[in-house]
Amino acid sequence: MTSMNMNRHLKSVARTSCTVLMAAFGATQLMADHTPQARLQAATEVLSEIMAAPDKGIPQDLLDKAHCIVIVPGVKKGAFIVGAKYGRGFVSCRSNPHGWSAPGAVRMEGGSFGFQIGASETDVILLVMNARGADKLFSSQFTLGGEGDVAAGPVGRSATAQTDALMRAEILSWSRSRGVFAGISLQGATLRQDLDANQVLYGRRIENRDIVRHGIAPPAAAKLLALLGRYSSRPSG
Repeated sequence: MTSMNMNRHLKSVARTSCTVLMAAFGATQLMADHTPQARLQAATEVLSEIMAAPDKGIPQDLLDKAHCIVIVPGVKKGAFIVGAKYGRGFVSCRSNPHGWSAPGAVRMEGGSFGFQIGASETDVILLVMNARGADKLFSSQFTLGGEGDVAAGPVGRSATAQTDALMRAEILSWSRSRGVFAGISLQGATLRQDLDANQVLYGRRIENRDIVRHGIAPPAAAKLLALLGRYSSRPSG
């Protein structure tokens, strides 16, 4: 290798190393943007704003039938890695006879966000429509569109889910970006519980399965649970 080529190679390696370091730093910053308490408040605001929008929210019949809801406010696209996305939010499930459960923390990483792939920040809501889908939420990690059958959800308070695809889907997904609320084809994203956030909220590294199924007291989540009760108080079928 000539001296000139060697210099070019070294510069290329240096640029690549710098990019990797910047990416790692950027990803760390994205993951640490907010405290769990702040993210819980953000999740409450996302749900409130979406459901309050006239004829633009999640269909009432679907929310009434859902076993669980996942709210991930502000999923962010990495600044230095094309296609990298990070988001942290919460899951709540119906825990009859007590209504909706205390929230368990989740992480969402990677994946395709349909037509909004270029957006810098996107709120994501998932409805888990049956017990099989709910069980997958409590695994250590699963991939949407892989182990989980996910479809873009319909928009509009009176919209119905009569198509075969929606009737079969275990999980329905929506996003809001730059004021636009729409169903999205959310494929390839991984979803897993966030034990670090649960430790902050509950004082111990408690698993989401235990939070949802064992009647754990909700930490400062009264507003979120009140909203869920307001918009969907009927038990899932």
